[in-house]
Formats: sequence, C-alpha cells, structure tokens
Amino acid sequence: MLDDTFSQMAESFVKDAVDGQKSFYFSLADVKKTVVVSGSECTITEGKTVEQADCVCKTSPEFFLRIWDDGYRPGMADFMKGTIKSNDPSLLQTFLKCFGKE
Repeated sequence: MLDDTFSQMAESFVKDAVDGQKSFYFSLADVKKTVVVSGSECTITEGKTVEQADCVCKTSPEFFLRIWDDGYRPGMADFMKGTIKSNDPSLLQTFLKCFGKE
C-alpha cells in the first residue's frame, strides 16, 4: 500500500509549490523513502539517499496513510505522544502542499 502511495506521488506533484530544493526522509516502519522536491521536479527513491534531509519524518505506515489519504493533520498532541516525530513539522506542511494536499 505504501509503495503504491509513493509511486503515485510524482503524478500529483504541483510545480512551483516550493522555493528551492527540499529533501524529505520518511521512516515508516520497514518502508524508508527519500523524496526530493524543487520548483520543477520530484524524485522519490528507496532508502535514505541524502546525507542530511531537510525534514525527517518517523511514524507508522497507518498514521502516514491517515494523513495522506484521509486528510488528517497531526496536532501538537500527536507529536508530544510520539505518534509522529519530525525535526521540522512545518516542512511537513510544505511537503503536503507540493502534492496538492494542503
């Protein structure tokens, strides 16, 4: 399910949704993905392919799909409880914007 979601991301990429280039590393249980976006392109690769991602996100596959498919937006309580962890939660909003999921 997650692999399908990531493979379909490129199709929904919104050009010019981000200034410059941003890298995102997702650790979703056994699924590890790196997504790099710029104003004109999106690349998605297996594993961690950047030395230091701008944004790291760790959560369960189920919680990620709840955000992606159901439009749920994590609140402070989700971060405080450790349901989702990120070094830059505001960049997660930018990530969603890049795929029309604001």
